[in-house]
Amino acid sequence: MFAGGGDTSSTLLEWTFAELMRHKNIMKKVQEEIRKVVGYKSKVDENDVNEMNYLKCVVKETMRLHPPAPLLIHRETLSDVRVKGFDIPSKTRVFVNAWTIQRDPEFWNKPDEFIPERFEEQPEIDFKGQDLQYIPFGAGRRGCPGISFGLGSTELLLANLLYWFDWKLPKIGVHMQDIDMSEIHGLTVSKKVPLHLEPTLHSFGSQRPLPIM
Repeated sequence: MFAGGGDTSSTLLEWTFAELMRHKNIMKKVQEEIRKVVGYKSKVDENDVNEMNYLKCVVKETMRLHPPAPLLIHRETLSDVRVKGFDIPSKTRVFVNAWTIQRDPEFWNKPDEFIPERFEEQPEIDFKGQDLQYIPFGAGRRGCPGISFGLGSTELLLANLLYWFDWKLPKIGVHMQDIDMSEIHGLTVSKKVPLHLEPTLHSFGSQRPLPIM
């Protein structure tokens, strides 16, 4: 469980940074929220993250566009069933394509665009398996058991990285829109070209907090 949660969390974090670097207005907005919530404390903690509504929308939108495990865990039919003219016998292994479902234009406006605000406008849509158009962790009794660990660690790590550092591409002359967003498929879907960024310690002025090591 810890190995699976670690791999998917690191993949999700890389996709999140890739999207934020391509959308500087969203990067600015989420960093402003984080720094407003944390203030000049020396540590970002879980209670702070619970107040970061826009950060949570950013993570939700990343999971919609880039679910780390796009085919989820396979299921098996318990009995013979007919679906849209197809006869499916019992004990058939079924894979659910969350990637396609979460980009379905029937349910999502501008489905291929990174728009965290959609979750501000529809806060009732969540990933706990009740909204079947959004299932990055699966649905039902056999949904992902590591949801709390994976989501909590990703949000806390992302909040810390965006609070303490400002980020830029290391190569001069490379534009944000040049970031390669192609995928490589496996048990998880990661970026084909790894993301390389250069962090700079954010200047808090005279009230700069000292990190706890």
